[in-house]
Amino acid sequence: MSGTSNGSFPGEGYNLDLKSADVLRQLEAHRPIKMAIILALGVMITLGNVAVVTVISSAVPGWSRNSRYFLLSLTGADSAFGLVVMPLNLCVSLMKDYNDGPDSFCHVVAFFNAAVYSTCMYTLASISLERYVAVFYPLQYASLLSRRRALLLIALAWGFPPVLLAPVSWPHGIIEVRFSAASLVCNPTYSSNVAYSLALTAFIFFPCSAIMTFCNLRLWAAAKRQRLKLKLRMRSRAGGNGPDVASRVLVPVMTVYYTCWTPCMVILIYNATSGSGVPEWVEFVAVWLPTSNGFLNCIFYFWINKSFRRKFHMLLHKLCLGLCPSAERRLGCTKPVGTSVAPVWNNNNSLNERSSSVSSTCTLLTIAAETYI
Repeated sequence: MSGTSNGSFPGEGYNLDLKSADVLRQLEAHRPIKMAIILALGVMITLGNVAVVTVISSAVPGWSRNSRYFLLSLTGADSAFGLVVMPLNLCVSLMKDYNDGPDSFCHVVAFFNAAVYSTCMYTLASISLERYVAVFYPLQYASLLSRRRALLLIALAWGFPPVLLAPVSWPHGIIEVRFSAASLVCNPTYSSNVAYSLALTAFIFFPCSAIMTFCNLRLWAAAKRQRLKLKLRMRSRAGGNGPDVASRVLVPVMTVYYTCWTPCMVILIYNATSGSGVPEWVEFVAVWLPTSNGFLNCIFYFWINKSFRRKFHMLLHKLCLGLCPSAERRLGCTKPVGTSVAPVWNNNNSLNERSSSVSSTCTLLTIAAETYI
């Protein structure tokens, strides 16, 4: 998440450890493994988000215009992990000596790391907020979240982090930045300015986490109530309860979010307040774990969506026919994939019109309805 998140944690104590020849040899031996892991993450994130952009750049049944804007913003932020964060830090890790001190380029790299992480968190919070409005205020959705307001939220997610994190890019500024041989990234030394470091968490991680937790808990409760109503209504026609879609979607979304981001923030706060570092692999995992959220977002926000999957299959089918028109049968491309219209809620339902929003949760409730009807 940001200077916040990606800013790591080798404090002065850890830098002293690097003077040991044994530690240096160990770090050098582990560097190829770490670089391979980073490259694999970058490829997965880039390919996953390329597929997502291919689909949502065209109309997807059941997805509103605002929802497409927010999800394109999320895809852009996630793609920046693979296209900006990883190449920059791999470049630095190849050029930097372990004993080198801070330099101007490292400050710039740390700034981009922090800005991308922060933008991703703000975008995730915006999507949760958009879902919440679409589900609980469907009739007021157009006025509460007009196209202009949606674009302003997206602009805030992309514009506020660079302003907040500008001091990270200044050499000899208010916070030090050093290359971490443990995580292979340029990281702010948070203990060099405790107040600023804690302010980053207060403006980025905690508010975004609070918004996501509140919105998703409310949506989960609404989905559970809807599932119970549908179960009671359909019990006589279809014995069995059907899958608990609310738990299957919302619980993993929040579990993955906190699993990816919390270790990074805990170590950041620990480094800022104590001035101490953490073991090599703990730091590496904590710094790079949030980037895996960029790939997992493709699964939780897109691939579990039926309309998205059908659209992807349709585009894949067209690509198959375009590349291999004479080999349709051999490639299994003989049956066109039809588009489908997202199910519409009954007028009696208190959660009407939520399928018009893309959010996973709105789609989640729609999927729940499909399960029983």
